[in-house]
Amino acid sequence: MADAVFNRAREGLRVLEDLARFVLDDVDRVEGLKQARHALTEVAGRWPGPSMVCSRDTMGDVGTSVSTEAEGRRRDLQAVAAAAGRRVTEALRSLEELAKVEAPSLAGTLEQLRYSIYDLAGHVETSLSAGRAPQWSVCLLLTEDSCQRPWTEVAAAAIDGGVDCIQLREKSLGTAELIRRARHLVDLAGPRNVSVIVNDRVDVALAARADGVHVGVDDMDPADVRSLAGNSLLLGVTVRTPADAETAIARGASYCGIGPMFASPTKPELVPAGPEHLVTMLPALGSVPHLAIGGIDLAGVQQVTRAGGRGVAVCHGICGATDPAEASRALVQAVQAGCLDATSEAVPGHA
Repeated sequence: MADAVFNRAREGLRVLEDLARFVLDDVDRVEGLKQARHALTEVAGRWPGPSMVCSRDTMGDVGTSVSTEAEGRRRDLQAVAAAAGRRVTEALRSLEELAKVEAPSLAGTLEQLRYSIYDLAGHVETSLSAGRAPQWSVCLLLTEDSCQRPWTEVAAAAIDGGVDCIQLREKSLGTAELIRRARHLVDLAGPRNVSVIVNDRVDVALAARADGVHVGVDDMDPADVRSLAGNSLLLGVTVRTPADAETAIARGASYCGIGPMFASPTKPELVPAGPEHLVTMLPALGSVPHLAIGGIDLAGVQQVTRAGGRGVAVCHGICGATDPAEASRALVQAVQAGCLDATSEAVPGHA
């Protein structure tokens, strides 16, 4: 029994560790889970009696042939993490009870280990539940007041030009009109595999079945968005500092907006941080997608990608263009070329 349960706990820890390492890129959780796995191995080495391997009898274990239909499938990686977390903590509880009979001195250690893994497993599951946005190249910040042409034409032209995300950004419209516009964008963009995000309004995003919602520094707390929308929406959060980014991700952000890069007529009161700010911000994001924002034009794209940026959000550069399709196309090509150049420079010996 002890041999089987130790193995079950270690297997669950390994699954959680791999999710934290390869999916979340979360070094702190990887380290914590690895330490827990080694601590469990150390406890197993202190278990009294002969080597547990000597008592192993897989073929004679009646439990190996008992399973349920649910064990053969998982809905998503969050479900994988949830199952692995339960496997570990339930196994540790079983070991703790067994230790009270066979190794009383180890029961307290197993209890404390179980409590620590509750937190580690919960963090991995919560981080996966938020979902990850694609790493968009160019997101159009669609604001009617900035458009030279009707907003519907600008949206359609931008999609033709290759933008892979549209954020509906209207601060003064009523709820009914916002929902109508968001639904129009979903119908327009969905068949082209272009994401639709609604600025600020969780209710509108849900009603229109948009892909996500974006909240700013002074808007709804990301954790409150998740409590309302669950995992049904991608969640973008504007961040200004590495601490902001870490907090946003911990509270469920799917991607982060970083800025302002340059002076912007949309928010003239904000002091531009400059593309070099990305160098400070990106390590805090890890593998979480991002969009650089604020006064970005073609020349700005080059500076952003040189600093490590992989996506930009643009309002006036597309909305204010006489040819929004061509403006979008030029921006998309500039981002993709800049990312390719950055990747080439990062590969030693690349010609």
